[in-house]
Amino acid sequence: MATTDVDIAVIGGGIGGLTLALALRQRGLEAEVFEQADALREVGAAVAIAANGSRILQRLGLGDELAAASVVPTSLQYRHWRSGAVVAEHPVGEAYARRFGAPFWGIHRASLQRTLSEAWGVERLHLGRCLVGVSDRADGVVLTFRDGRTVHARTVVGADGVHSRVRRHVDDSAPVYSGTSGFRGMAPIEALPSLPSPSAVQFWMGPGGHVLHYQVGESVNYLAVLDGPRRWPHQAGLTDAGPGELIGAFAGWHGAVRDMLEAVPQSPRWGLFTLPSPLRWSRGRSVLLGDAAHAMLPHHGQGANQTIEDAAVLARCIADAGPEGYESAFGRYERLRRSRTRAVQRASWDTSPVLHLPDGPAADVRDERLRGLDGWLGWIHGHDPDRAIALPLADAHH
Repeated sequence: MATTDVDIAVIGGGIGGLTLALALRQRGLEAEVFEQADALREVGAAVAIAANGSRILQRLGLGDELAAASVVPTSLQYRHWRSGAVVAEHPVGEAYARRFGAPFWGIHRASLQRTLSEAWGVERLHLGRCLVGVSDRADGVVLTFRDGRTVHARTVVGADGVHSRVRRHVDDSAPVYSGTSGFRGMAPIEALPSLPSPSAVQFWMGPGGHVLHYQVGESVNYLAVLDGPRRWPHQAGLTDAGPGELIGAFAGWHGAVRDMLEAVPQSPRWGLFTLPSPLRWSRGRSVLLGDAAHAMLPHHGQGANQTIEDAAVLARCIADAGPEGYESAFGRYERLRRSRTRAVQRASWDTSPVLHLPDGPAADVRDERLRGLDGWLGWIHGHDPDRAIALPLADAHH
């Protein structure tokens, strides 16, 4: 079977791979996207796109379509687990867009994926292509797929997620279990008459767990996170939970939380893993992007947003360096992204223990800090990669 020659091969047709491909095209470069699935299906129920991600998608010309498919939350609220009292609240909506220069969107993953894939088109999207081998050559990289076909690429981008085959070629480190796990669900709003402010992004905080939810369409998307189990039975992924395990863990919590968790069938239990930033983000002509480089916990809703940031920066670096400047492009990209993604990873990792405090003095200190959240998390949502590229490296991750 003949080997196909391409300039840039993007492995993974998810949010990161397609955003990168579109950003490269905007700069006059064409890529070929290889996706192992035989169709681009919804993965997960919903995704929150903060200003640091939406500003990039707007620059790619997707703003109007994504805004039409999204719900803009009214506010961000933190609530007490049992009483439901609002501990801290911050406006989102127009105030958020003015503050950070771009909107906050709650959107179905399927809608985001569809918008990206339709913008990219089918001509350079290759489905059913599961990567099984990566080997370096002096003039590029040979990619071997399960169907027996091979591709010779001058540049390879691994946007293939936490279990990235490209990452195993670049840096063979394993995901790390956080000691926490989650359950996901999408509950119809009409089934939740007791839920206060369903259009707000809300964190319910309590001993040993928290629940995050926000509106997407006519439903509320939730993630319920619990401490444990102490050890996860396998390396990442899902495991079955016993009947009633989720609702049993939230005994004594506010009725609105319990109504939401009971409104839909219990999901599998999802082990929450992070992927430490590798010692190097590239090897030869192969480079990593998004979860393949720095999978993070979901507690700041930044997985997709950091991947989108990566895509914007990598496209700029590749375009600026020229066809054979991959070494300088990859080095610049890593320098610009490493410290920022590590900081967001660390902030996400530290969030569970803070949200899971029992009532008492430590929780009181946390609540006071949450009332000043704008200054606490503004560095995440206000980030603009175009501005960061022009800054000295010491300041670029803020």
